[in-house]
Amino acid sequence: QVKLVESGGDLVQSGGSLRLSCAASGFTLDDYLIGWFRRVPGKEREGVSCISSRNGSTYYADSVKGRFTVSRDNAKNTVYLQMSSLKAEDTAVYYCATDWGPSCGSNWYRGEYDYWGRGTQVTVSS
Repeated sequence: QVKLVESGGDLVQSGGSLRLSCAASGFTLDDYLIGWFRRVPGKEREGVSCISSRNGSTYYADSVKGRFTVSRDNAKNTVYLQMSSLKAEDTAVYYCATDWGPSCGSNWYRGEYDYWGRGTQVTVSS
């Protein structure tokens, strides 16, 4: 069964760090791009980051650039999102997703992806 499962969300103080995981099962994650998105109730979903397969090119939203780092561990079939210097405005449900393609491309942030995980809640207290 194909699955993407996010984990690692928590309540953290402003300035703190968290590492989110996106674990894949039923397919080899290394063959596909993985995007990270977040959603706050009442607001549009926001593209956070994307990592391509193969060459591992990475992309970030301006709002997280320099604070978040996306990486993959192919041996564990998992993609990570390391989040540092967290701010209250980072509070959201975070999702990972794929469109079953290899490369993120310039429109990665639009979220036109076919398969999504269920999300993990990140809450940053100010």
